[in-house]
Amino acid sequence: MLGKTQAEVKEKLKTAISESQRLDVSKAGNYTVASWVRTWYEVYAEPRIRPNTKSYYTNYIENHIIPGIGDVPLDKLTTIQIQRFYNNLQKSGRVQRKNFPELKDKSLSPRVVRGVHTLLHNCLEQAVAERLILSNPAQGCKLPQLEKREMRILPQEKIGMYLAEAERRGLLAAFYLELTTGLRRGELLALQWTDLDVESKTLSITKQVNRINGELVVSPPKTRNSVRTLALPQQAVDLLIAEHQKHPRNPYLFPSPKTGTMYDPDAFRRTHDKILKAIGAEHIRFHDLRHTFATLSLKSGVDVKTLSGALGHYSAGFTLNTYTHATAQMKQDAADAIGGVISQQMR
Repeated sequence: MLGKTQAEVKEKLKTAISESQRLDVSKAGNYTVASWVRTWYEVYAEPRIRPNTKSYYTNYIENHIIPGIGDVPLDKLTTIQIQRFYNNLQKSGRVQRKNFPELKDKSLSPRVVRGVHTLLHNCLEQAVAERLILSNPAQGCKLPQLEKREMRILPQEKIGMYLAEAERRGLLAAFYLELTTGLRRGELLALQWTDLDVESKTLSITKQVNRINGELVVSPPKTRNSVRTLALPQQAVDLLIAEHQKHPRNPYLFPSPKTGTMYDPDAFRRTHDKILKAIGAEHIRFHDLRHTFATLSLKSGVDVKTLSGALGHYSAGFTLNTYTHATAQMKQDAADAIGGVISQQMR
C-alpha cells in the first residue's frame, strides 16, 4: 500500500481493513453485474412477483441492464457508470424487435428508464445487505422526469352514440359495464358468470388477464386493493343476464365471438378503436373509459373514498391526485353555487 507519508499509509491501511471487515471478501469479487442481477432475480424477485411483472423484469434485465453494464465487476460499479447507462437508455435504449420495421425513434421513455432504475436499485440494495458491496451506487443517480400525460375522456355527448355502436356490434353489455364500473381491460375480460351475483346486484373482481410472451395468462388483480366487490346498476345486471343467455354454457361473461374462449385483449381494444372511428369521436385509449367513469362519478357527487374503492386504488389520496381536473371543477362549481346564494340575499 502506497502513500507519501507513513501516516498516510497507516490511514489507508486502516480504511482497507475497515472496509474488508464490512465486506464478505470471500464472495465480494465473484460477481459481475450480469451474474448478480440474474442471481437476485432468481432468488429474491421471481418467487414474489406477479406473472405480468416477471415479463417487465426479464425485459429490463436481458434487454437493458446486461447489454449496458453486465460485464462490469459488481464491486467496481460506480454511480457515474450507472448514470451514463441511464442517459444512454433515454437517448437510444429502445430494442429493435425481430421482423418489425426499423425503429425511427430509438429513445426510451422516462417511465421505462425509471423502471430499470427501480429494479437495479433494489438489486444493489440486496448486494449491500449481503456485504458484496459497501454502498448502493444507484443511490445518487438523477432520473428523467415523468411526462405528464393529459387525461382524456369520452365526451358525455358521445356516450350514447358509443353505446349504440357497441350494441350494433353485439357488445353493448361489455362496454356498458365498462362505463359504469371503470374496470381495467384485463379485469373486464377475465370475468366469469360466477362472478356476478344477480340477487345482490354485485360483481366480484378477483382476477385479470394479461398477454405475457405472446400467451394470455390469468392472474390475481394488480394489487391487493384491486380484489373488490362492485355494486351494479339494475340495467347492467339486466344486460349481463341477456348476454349470458346468448352463450349459457360458456363460463366467460364476454367470450370471443370467433373462438368462444376468453376475448383477446388486443382484439377487444381494436373493437373500441373501430367504435370511436365509426361515431366520429376523437381517439382515446380503452383505459380512458376508466377515466371517463371516474370523472363522471365525481361530477355526479360520488365521494372520493367510494370511488377509490370502486377503482381498486390503494388510497383515496391517490384517486384525488389522479382526478385533480374533475375535483378542481367541482370546487369551482361549489364556490359559484354558494356565491350565487349569498349574492341573491344582497338584492
